Amino acid sequence: MLAPIGAASLLYVVIIRGFVESTGNHGLGWALLGVLPTFVFGIWLLTVSSSRSAVFLATASTAMAVGSACETFVQRNAALIQEPWFPLFNMVGLTADAVATAAFLALFATYPTGNPERRWQRIAVAFVWLPVLVGPLTLLTTPHVVMQPYVGISGAVPNPFFLSGLEWAAPAVHYAIYQPWPSMLLGLGVFYWRALFGDVEVRARMRVMTWVVTAALVSFVLWTFGPPNWITTVAVFVSLAAMPLAAIHGILRYGAFDIAPNDRGRLVSRSSNLLITVLFGVATATPAVLLAGSLSATGAILLTTLLAVCMLPLRGWLRRWIQRAVFGDRERQLMLLSQLGTQLDQAVDPRELLTRLAAAVRDGLDAGWVRIKLSGPDGMFAESPVGAAGEAGGEPVDSFDLVRGDETLGRIELGPRRRGDYSEAEGALLRTVAGQATTAVANVRLTAQLAEQLDELTASRERLVAAQDDERRRLERDLHDGIQQNVVAQVAGLRLARNRLQRGELTAVELSRLQDQARETLTDLRELAHGIHPPVLSDNGLVAAIESSVARFPIPLTVKAGEGVRGERFPEIVETTAYYVVREALANTAKHSGATLASVELVRNDGHLQVAIIDDGCGIGTLVPAPRGGLANIHDRVAALRGTVNVSGSDASGTIVLVELPVERKADRSG
Repeated sequence: MLAPIGAASLLYVVIIRGFVESTGNHGLGWALLGVLPTFVFGIWLLTVSSSRSAVFLATASTAMAVGSACETFVQRNAALIQEPWFPLFNMVGLTADAVATAAFLALFATYPTGNPERRWQRIAVAFVWLPVLVGPLTLLTTPHVVMQPYVGISGAVPNPFFLSGLEWAAPAVHYAIYQPWPSMLLGLGVFYWRALFGDVEVRARMRVMTWVVTAALVSFVLWTFGPPNWITTVAVFVSLAAMPLAAIHGILRYGAFDIAPNDRGRLVSRSSNLLITVLFGVATATPAVLLAGSLSATGAILLTTLLAVCMLPLRGWLRRWIQRAVFGDRERQLMLLSQLGTQLDQAVDPRELLTRLAAAVRDGLDAGWVRIKLSGPDGMFAESPVGAAGEAGGEPVDSFDLVRGDETLGRIELGPRRRGDYSEAEGALLRTVAGQATTAVANVRLTAQLAEQLDELTASRERLVAAQDDERRRLERDLHDGIQQNVVAQVAGLRLARNRLQRGELTAVELSRLQDQARETLTDLRELAHGIHPPVLSDNGLVAAIESSVARFPIPLTVKAGEGVRGERFPEIVETTAYYVVREALANTAKHSGATLASVELVRNDGHLQVAIIDDGCGIGTLVPAPRGGLANIHDRVAALRGTVNVSGSDASGTIVLVELPVERKADRSG
């Protein structure tokens, strides 16, 4: 309804003033430069939004067009003021002006949502609409027709609809309604109170519109009460044209007029060409319209053409600005995608690769900072980033996980954008970049894991060498302090026995004593050899070797093994590793756990030998394993066979050392 009324009114004004009665003082400036941009934007806004603010703006701009048409009609048909229906027509013009004023005040006072925050503000906005009654009230209370001063018709025109009984109300109607200053002060008061003293979010959303409205008010005051000059006239038209731009800024930045974030890009993109075309036409026509009285037709055409050519770059810049505000800087984003592959290929060091990736994302999205983190085996992200660009501070405002298959490799975290918020298009760009970077991050993560495993392998080898050195020194001490001394004593005893034999003094008792010493030395050698590799392990297998040590263990110990495990002989390296793992774990139990019971369980499962050493002691949770010691030796021995070790426990349940060693049957190997 509003669109055809406003369009017909503007068309009438342009035809009458610009073509039918074309003169130097045509008066088209207000209609073309003041009303047209606001009307186009208001009607477009009403097609994409049903908010109160959109209704206010469309109503105000349509009422401005109707008021301009009524003014043109009266000025060009002054003789019609004597017609009996003229007071009714004049009432339409008065009402249109009042509606325009009230709708603009309501728009400003409730911007950008259409609903003020305080109850007193809503009451004040309701009173802003009081001047809309000016038309019918003046028609009933005033004996002459009340016309706006800018119509330019002097003299009293009788009002046949006047009711003498209501004449007493004429002064009140004149000062309270016809002069709209009270309602204007009320509406602007609400507007500036919200802009200056409202909540922080409200003040931020109204900042741009506040500056535009203030400029428009100053321009209108100077234009109305000051001496006529082209500067104030241009200021009025520029401030009016700036209102749609301020409203567009509110839509893109804060969702003004209840336009959802997902719809902003689509709606603004669809209408940006129309808005830019209207503003371009207004800007190029303004000088010719304002200087029509002093320019010839040819001069006006040349001036308009020159301005159109000169303002083409500005038109292109405005279109790019709107597209960039809606969709982001696509040129820079496409350049980011095209250069990213080259930058990643040129990076040699993995850390440098991720640093380049973070810098490219930061430049492409205009982010304050970007950091890239890798995920660990437990799925948690590392605290320190492996790649960063910018000074990171605070929590990220957005992030995107780097996923390959079902595994999360890392995460790209973004700081606040340096200008505005991230758009949906920039989110899509980040997903595309993340897809390209996933392989690079996977390589960096694999490199880090390999480096960590290499460090662990190096440390394991060092521990094995140290353990072998310790074992060699222990054997040297045992041989030197024990068996060697016995052998020396036996050699000395044999020498003494030979001397006594030569003298005929040797007895059978001395020979028996030497025989007992030799037997003791043989026993010591067997025990020493048993500590290196027990014969029962080679002769009877793993389970028998473990069971043979039960009697010497200081706390009650049980060994559980299925018949299949008892009857199977595993590869020698597997049996040796499992045996010493059990001995090492039981030694730790005896020394540290304070346990009263312990058990060893052996199970053959899916190509693995599972060995579990369980106790009811204090639990591994109270112990701090040293880089060298029992647990480290267990890990090193098992890692040499590509097995796994899992140690768990607590004060309540004790400790469980679970070892899995890969094995294969001898029959399989022979086959």
